[in-house]
Amino acid sequence: MIAHLADALLGVGLFFILSAVVALLRFPDLYTRLHAVTKADNLGLGFIVLSLMLQSGSLFAAFKLLLIWFFVLLSSAVAGYLIAQAGLKSQTPLWKKEPDDRRL
Repeated sequence: MIAHLADALLGVGLFFILSAVVALLRFPDLYTRLHAVTKADNLGLGFIVLSLMLQSGSLFAAFKLLLIWFFVLLSSAVAGYLIAQAGLKSQTPLWKKEPDDRRL
């Protein structure tokens, strides 16, 4: 039963990671890509970590996985902020939809 739940959580996590990759390739500008990737990657990693926690043999290993996820969340927030700041300082333009643009 737990193995099936772990597999389902892993599948949900992989779905979110895949959606982040698609958003990175599909979205038109830096800011929309950055938003989609940071949100979807963190959520996907959370589901994958939950899956691995269910499959781990010990409570200590599960705690270490939770700690890894926490540090990735912190570093992802800082990295996203720094990338957005660099985009603002270099005056990266915002995307404006043209009438013939079919990207979104």
